[in-house]
Amino acid sequence: MKISLISTFLAAASVAVASDVVSLTKTDFESFVSEHSLTLAEFFAPWCGHCKALAPEYEQAATTLKEKHQDIALAKIDCTTESELCNEQGIEGFPTLKVFRGGLDAVSPYSGQRKADAIVSYMVKQSLPAVSSIDKDTVENFKTADDVVIVGYFSDNDSNQTFTKVANTLRDNFLFGATSDEKLAAGEGVTVPAVVMYKNYDDNKLVFSGEFSVDELINFAKVESMPLLGEVGPSTYTSYIESGIPLAYLFIDKTEDKEKFTEVLLPLARKYRGEINIATIDANMYGQHAENINLKQEWPAFAIQEIATNYKYAYDQAKEITKDGLTEFLGLFHSGDLSPTIKSQPAPETQDGPVWVVTANTYDEIVLDEDKDVLIEFYATWCGHCKNLAPKYEELGRIFWDNEELKNKVVIAKVDTPNNDVPDDVRGFPTIKLYPAGDKANPIEYQGDRTVKSLADFVRDNGKYGIDGWAIAEKNAAEASVESEESAADHDEL
Repeated sequence: MKISLISTFLAAASVAVASDVVSLTKTDFESFVSEHSLTLAEFFAPWCGHCKALAPEYEQAATTLKEKHQDIALAKIDCTTESELCNEQGIEGFPTLKVFRGGLDAVSPYSGQRKADAIVSYMVKQSLPAVSSIDKDTVENFKTADDVVIVGYFSDNDSNQTFTKVANTLRDNFLFGATSDEKLAAGEGVTVPAVVMYKNYDDNKLVFSGEFSVDELINFAKVESMPLLGEVGPSTYTSYIESGIPLAYLFIDKTEDKEKFTEVLLPLARKYRGEINIATIDANMYGQHAENINLKQEWPAFAIQEIATNYKYAYDQAKEITKDGLTEFLGLFHSGDLSPTIKSQPAPETQDGPVWVVTANTYDEIVLDEDKDVLIEFYATWCGHCKNLAPKYEELGRIFWDNEELKNKVVIAKVDTPNNDVPDDVRGFPTIKLYPAGDKANPIEYQGDRTVKSLADFVRDNGKYGIDGWAIAEKNAAEASVESEESAADHDEL
């Protein structure tokens, strides 16, 4: 059914009037964030697809916060009309979200998910102190204030200080509360000092039983907050990765399969709690992700991703997935008797230069060669920034490739990362790292301008051999120019 342009404009106007997100300009931006104790500001461009996807979630979050937390404001800035303001704020991509606390000086990046409930949860946490003081009148409401709430019961200051350090570290992820009322502790069946996690899923209450240290408490919070058998999606994937423990995926495309496999996986999830996260993933929505963990897009499918090493272990897709099969597969992985499934492109028969082509199967041989400084670019074929870098990177490679002495000391390399399993932690493309000769355990990530000179200087300053590639390139260019002039002079004399 077609809708008239007039109806469309009226509807748009209605939405604009009803919006609880405040549009800001350079004129009122500073005064607005100064007047509000907490502001979440979105810097966007109207043509940006991610911004369009965020818009309804952002609106919903603003409405929810306005109803319950009027001290938290949500604002937006159109960078196509407010370019000066966006440049001042260092905006390089869209959308960029920043949290302002009562002015321009106290600002931090928003690191939560881009869903309405996640935005609300994140901003409510930001509005509270790292640790909220609770008592007999507030404890029950606090325990259900978020999906995960962590409460400390203390009588001594040392334990409370340790707990506060943990809360400051994880305040973006969880709500933390504390009380010195020992009667409340007794009512919870714990003895001070104690830390209790309350969840609105799985085991609703978990008591910390490890050593009372910052590291142990952080590990407790990250591990135990994960659902026993959760679901991988845009709002949960980061949490699974940040937990640091292996993630086992079951790709399913049918409701009946989910029900069937839930019965099989729940006891395994309990058995490996804290050692392997087990979750389902909707193959209809996110089936393409299977290729990232070395699976074909055939369902159901099962694989384990080891977060620390990025190794993947794929369940043989030629076999039916059964309870016994999953039990054996997880057992072999847990005992270290399962070999990873390596995805690698065929290695080139010869390196034709000037940039060495690395694959998963040749990674150790080339990148970890202890006698050479190796600069490697982790790229993706679809990445526009990688395509822009390519001719400059080729020029850099030529400096070392054309000189036999330098060629044996410095290697300029690249790897098609999505198509080759590499052990590096690559969070974006292109990522460039230098593996110095004799110190392969400590690669250095490049953060400078993507120019030939800057890259050459980086190799010079951080490599073992200290070779000034840019100086060599300038010398060669000067010599070539002289030769060209001499050749032209000889031609004139003829």
